[in-house]
Amino acid sequence: MSATTTAAAPAGSVWASRHFRAFWLAQTISQFGDRITEIALPLIAVTMLAATPGQVGVLTALIWLPYLVGVFVGAWVDQRTHKRRLLIIADLVRAAVLLSLPIAYLLDVVSLAQLFIVALLTGTGSVLFGMAYPSFFVALVPATAYVEANSKLSLSRAGSFVAGPALGGALVQILTAPVALAADALSFLGSALLIARIPADEASPPPNRSSTVKRIRDGLSLLLKHRVLRAALGGTTTVNFFTLIVSTLLILYVSRELGLSAGAIGLGLGVGALGGLAGAAVAPRVTRAIGLGRTIIIGIILFPAPLALMALAGGPIWAKVALLAAAEFVSSVGVMLMDINLNALITKVTPDDARGRTAGAYSTINYGVRPLGALIGGWLGTTIGLRPTLFVAGVAGASAALWLIFSPVQRITALSDAPGETAPR
Repeated sequence: MSATTTAAAPAGSVWASRHFRAFWLAQTISQFGDRITEIALPLIAVTMLAATPGQVGVLTALIWLPYLVGVFVGAWVDQRTHKRRLLIIADLVRAAVLLSLPIAYLLDVVSLAQLFIVALLTGTGSVLFGMAYPSFFVALVPATAYVEANSKLSLSRAGSFVAGPALGGALVQILTAPVALAADALSFLGSALLIARIPADEASPPPNRSSTVKRIRDGLSLLLKHRVLRAALGGTTTVNFFTLIVSTLLILYVSRELGLSAGAIGLGLGVGALGGLAGAAVAPRVTRAIGLGRTIIIGIILFPAPLALMALAGGPIWAKVALLAAAEFVSSVGVMLMDINLNALITKVTPDDARGRTAGAYSTINYGVRPLGALIGGWLGTTIGLRPTLFVAGVAGASAALWLIFSPVQRITALSDAPGETAPR
């Protein structure tokens, strides 16, 4: 049984719940901080420590490496009563880790080794938060409001991609990259305080005498046998692998090869992220018009394909920034159409008493390929060059749609059509 809060949102009016609004605000603050870190962390490596493409690949890989043990964390989280406490701990750990960088900068001892440790520990906190998140989400939101709630949360995420990069670029130029990371640390503190204010009456999970290994095996079994979850996993794993190749090299590419400043990079990414706002706003209407499954498929194609255009960038600075913004705009529309609907679908078909271990198994595979993508991206960037690598990764990423086209997902028009299956015992 998942945790229950004292006042879950009433059906059809998720925004009326002040507890959901507090959770939404916590996520919004944290998302804005994350956008700063996504620019500042690689810029520290590239501009201050003269990192190579391979070293940038290792840095990115370490952020995602903890997801390889997500299957173990998820099985453990399923047996914990206090999911909210785990969310708070994850936020506080990430805040403390990020604060170490501005402190090290002020002491003039920043090193690549410290960046690697920060990346690894920050990723570890993200894994813990991600495993506890599904149970807490379903306690706050009724099943009839999953798409609406995910749309609002994704709208905030999209908004952070609009203003966050510009804010991050400005803070990096004014304060330097290490000091700018303090903003993300503060965002995690704010998130922890807001989540702590959401009252929760969390029931203990039902007795389970199964070993951790059996619970892990059950989570993997459900994930791989369930036709919808298997297709979702295949699609997101494929698209994440190839887009991580792009994202690993993007800051390096636009700063070194295109010669863009931190401010110009932030501007291009921020303007392009307006597509995320547009995608999050129209996703529910598009879903109603053409169906949930088709919307997911369109989104999973639009997400990676435009990134290949970045390999064609050239000309004056304004043209490079404009192409960066255009590619990010279309990609951001795609990721919102995909994420909002796919997250709602996964939430709907996953049994309540298996959310943690299923999320753990899903994350281990889906996010576990990201370190591999980052390392291969760094290797390809060094071997064949940045432009060819970006082009191949963007085009190949669109093949992720095949997982969904040849599955029941393409026939699902609404959440009520989704096939359900029980969790293994």
